[in-house]
Amino acid sequence: MPPPRKRGKGLRHRLAELRGPETQAKALDARALAALAANPGCRRRAILDGAGVDKAALAGALGSPSVFGQSQFAFVRGNAFEAKVKADGGTELLRLAHEKLDRGAEPPAGARVPDLTAQGPEGRTARTELALREAAESPGDWTLLDHPMLALDVAGSPAFLEPDAVVVHPDGSWTVVEIKSFPMLDGAADPAKVGAAARQAAVYVLALERVAERLDPPPRVRHRVLLVCPKDFSNLPTASAVDVRKQRAVTARQLARLTRIEEIADTLPEGVCFSPELPAEQLEQAVESVPATYAPECLSACELAFHCRDRSRAAGAVTSLGRPVRAELGGLTTVGDVLAAARGEAGDPDDPAVAALRRAAALRAEALASAAEGAREVAPCR
Repeated sequence: MPPPRKRGKGLRHRLAELRGPETQAKALDARALAALAANPGCRRRAILDGAGVDKAALAGALGSPSVFGQSQFAFVRGNAFEAKVKADGGTELLRLAHEKLDRGAEPPAGARVPDLTAQGPEGRTARTELALREAAESPGDWTLLDHPMLALDVAGSPAFLEPDAVVVHPDGSWTVVEIKSFPMLDGAADPAKVGAAARQAAVYVLALERVAERLDPPPRVRHRVLLVCPKDFSNLPTASAVDVRKQRAVTARQLARLTRIEEIADTLPEGVCFSPELPAEQLEQAVESVPATYAPECLSACELAFHCRDRSRAAGAVTSLGRPVRAELGGLTTVGDVLAAARGEAGDPDDPAVAALRRAAALRAEALASAAEGAREVAPCR
């Protein structure tokens, strides 16, 4: 086994080495954070995201390209719809916020829209916090923050997040706004897409709460976010209030479980690099040096899912069958172990999982025998 990476280098320098020389770090956005929180045991995804590795390019270099990505048409359409929602100082957006979230407040006759321009993500984060502080110190008015920048510590590494908007209500409370281009038909949208948007918004709520904690008194961060979508088949905006308390609690718990990026980096072999420019064999060795925790759910959330699925299947890992199955099988970690236990060739008979497998195998054999006997009885005479 290669020796572990030597300590002494700064974490930022080591992460730069991992993604390759002169390679721009890929920003860790809320969508990636939500996916990471859904599988906190995957050290491979944690270190790749922490180092800013472009996982889509990495998957392509490994010969297992991902199917992630938004079409250029959808991207342009989404940007055009967002611009329409925020036009005229966010008049329509604020109207929807008042209608869906704060009917008791004064209707927004106008709103402050502070300039959040600054140098780099750190500068934009500081400028956003200043704007939120100023809004909290002068309640009574509506304030719209267009594409603010928030920071969230993830396993010891900062992630910079950019929600579509944040609204400050006249009472000083804060609301996250998500603008999506999928339609709301008769007041309801695709539940799967709404769920994905809620998980993404929950990350923004967590980051916004960190800002609020630094203010005295801390403003209230609302747990109902404003989801804005096109109405029916038009380009007219409509909105719905989505409660993300459950998603926020799950995301906070899962992010807290993540192993610190520095701890994972310290276990890697010296000289390991995940640059897609490397030869395929060397790149595969680097990727396999970090353990993954594959599950079928990864297919909808991670660019490396096809690569990890192939390796999981080749190893016969029961995780490829899904997390519920894995949880039921206890110490049986491979399909071979499961089949051997079911046939009575291995495994502790007192193990509940082994006993259940043997009982299931016996019932299957009995059912097959009964079916075969029935088939012989009804077979026509020749």
